[in-house]
Amino acid sequence: MRILLVEDDELLGDGIATGLKQRNNVVDWVKDGLSAEQALDIENFDVVVLDLGLPRKDGIEVITTIRKKDDHTPVLILTARDSTDDKIKGLDAGADDYMSKPFDLDELEARVRALHRRNAGSVSTTIVRGDLELDPASHTATLGGISLNMPRREFTLLQKLLENQGRVISRDNLLQSLYGWDDEVDSNTLEVHIHNLRKKVGTKTIRTIRGVGYMIEKLTGGNPAVDDADDSKDT
Repeated sequence: MRILLVEDDELLGDGIATGLKQRNNVVDWVKDGLSAEQALDIENFDVVVLDLGLPRKDGIEVITTIRKKDDHTPVLILTARDSTDDKIKGLDAGADDYMSKPFDLDELEARVRALHRRNAGSVSTTIVRGDLELDPASHTATLGGISLNMPRREFTLLQKLLENQGRVISRDNLLQSLYGWDDEVDSNTLEVHIHNLRKKVGTKTIRTIRGVGYMIEKLTGGNPAVDDADDSKDT
């Protein structure tokens, strides 16, 4: 997942960002409300983890503003304001979940995963296409019951495609899921990831849509399209 963290406390923000990255997430961190709005205007995030007492613009105002822009990115409020009234205000403004500080990082990530899963329209904790199965919580993937060795970005890429089976995902959208602001990205990076994935899950499982992006078609019967055909022309 790619997460936007909005937290003005340097020590806490660094701890959250580091912890979420260690759990195989891409995390971009901003420290005030206006920067959060600007980030959401130009980038795609899976979930926003948002403090309320922020410089320049309060967290409640940020939520209200992005919802008026029809931005449906899931928002989890993470704040020291723990009164019932504050929780109601946050949820009524458009937040999807609420956690009070102090908190457990494992619980935070579990809630973030749940919000992402709900936003993707899934009630299952695993993502399945025929014999191919992904478990985002344990960061494991299997094909026909056999475990696949899959680095973080390959796993994230496959998860993104599987969550959107039947829909074409643009190259830019996929890259934004894989890399944060501080990452250097070569021009052919995505194609390399796609090529490596095809060698593991089947050369015809992931389709190239010329000039647009990539997709995994919904499975209508049988096993995933796993074969040994040469995929060099699609990478």
